[in-house]
Amino acid sequence: MKILIATTNRGKQKEYAELLADLPWELSFPAPEKDNPDLENGLTFRENAVSKAHLYARTEKILTLADDSGLEVDALNGQPGVFSARYAGHTRKKGKDEANNARLLRELGSLPREKRGAAFRCVICVTDPAGRLLVVEGILRGYINFEPRGHNGFGYDPLFIIPEIDKSLAELPPGEKNRMSHRGRAVAELKKKWPEFIRTLEEGKQ
Repeated sequence: MKILIATTNRGKQKEYAELLADLPWELSFPAPEKDNPDLENGLTFRENAVSKAHLYARTEKILTLADDSGLEVDALNGQPGVFSARYAGHTRKKGKDEANNARLLRELGSLPREKRGAAFRCVICVTDPAGRLLVVEGILRGYINFEPRGHNGFGYDPLFIIPEIDKSLAELPPGEKNRMSHRGRAVAELKKKWPEFIRTLEEGKQ
């Protein structure tokens, strides 16, 4: 089965290739020039994921998986949320992750650990060109550290600590991160619901 993973983010592409390796899917990714940040105009992760999936599925005429994900910080009333990738005011500039992390640390200031709670949230949408949808979600709770730790991952991974293991996402090897992350949890839900979704697609063709 061919499926388009609608992201030009190299970090996400690598994670999806690993997370979906056990499925009989032939993965493809859009060319970088087809990236369209204007698609992320929704107020929720679900709106953005569904919008991206619909657009790519219609234009490329292929089953498409799209996600939207981000960091929700309790002390900031859920921010940066859907603006996680452009929290520091830009989307493509080199050094974006460092700038976003620096702003987050400034916003939290000297708040103690018990007030630095946060969650990573990922919403995945799969749709076909006819518009049939499967939507799943994954959430990982933790807290924001006072300084970056680790050199793996991307985005806010160096600041996000998982209390149960006292490690940041950036300190985990890829396989372990994928098992624990918000994206990994969303993919696990996707795999549970996939057989029923496939039946829906096949019935639609009859």
